[in-house]
Amino acid sequence: MDLAPESSPREAGEREPREEKPRRPEGEPSFLEESFDSPGTPRGAGAAVTFEDVTFGYAPDRLALKRFTLDVAPGEVVALVGHSGGGKTTAVSLLLRFYNPASGRILIDGVPLEDMPLDTLRRQIAVVPQETFLFSGTVRDNIAYACPEATDQDLLKAARAAMAHEFIAQLPSGYLSQVGERGVKLSGGQRQRIAIARAFLRNPRILIFDEATSHLDSESERLVQQALAKITPGRTVLVIAHRFSSIARAGRIVVIEDGEIVEAGSHEELLALNGVYHRLHALQWDAPHGLDEELT
Repeated sequence: MDLAPESSPREAGEREPREEKPRRPEGEPSFLEESFDSPGTPRGAGAAVTFEDVTFGYAPDRLALKRFTLDVAPGEVVALVGHSGGGKTTAVSLLLRFYNPASGRILIDGVPLEDMPLDTLRRQIAVVPQETFLFSGTVRDNIAYACPEATDQDLLKAARAAMAHEFIAQLPSGYLSQVGERGVKLSGGQRQRIAIARAFLRNPRILIFDEATSHLDSESERLVQQALAKITPGRTVLVIAHRFSSIARAGRIVVIEDGEIVEAGSHEELLALNGVYHRLHALQWDAPHGLDEELT
């Protein structure tokens, strides 16, 4: 399928745009380079993720995780909740093997990460980062970065799943529109939906969604939540949550404080405990920006 805009058909004899493999732009964060290092292909059901007694610190006297133990079942959606610096992002970084635990181990489907080639590990995982990085180029190239071999039909399917097709179709040149350096021509919600389309294109077994802390208008947030609902079934999902709308929809909520799990359960179960989660929940009524002020 041709992704050129219907409103600007190509003139006779005009060359088709070259579908070159997107290159990592100079200065792009290594996070994307490492997380999107292989084309996405179907990988079956979601994977089991296990943290066994994991301890890790960025400095010997400052532990970010302390004997952290968590079992995530295949296809389960788990929200990680807690104060900034509590250990949520550290746990995800260890799963991606940006770092190795000081003690304990992490397994996927019972296989320790250290026994798994790095490219094999990261082919199973897609990340929707907190701040979506888009390079200067077309919308098409930015989505295809997750899988340069993808066809136009694949890209269209990914964009529709990410609730991005409608706004892309309204751009001056559709999928061939320039997004500007770091995606400045798009809104925050639009950039995040491009990132979700990237994740869908990879078709991962494990999806990590680091929710944006910046404020989205209600319509953008609704579209992002709808997009996530479309791509999460059948995948194991870890959400680093900053908004109550995401937390409440998770199958299980894990509350992390000072590198340890202090509470875990459903939304209703945690409210009934009248503990840390209950206090965070109460903040949605008191803080001007909901949970963002407490969880970021």
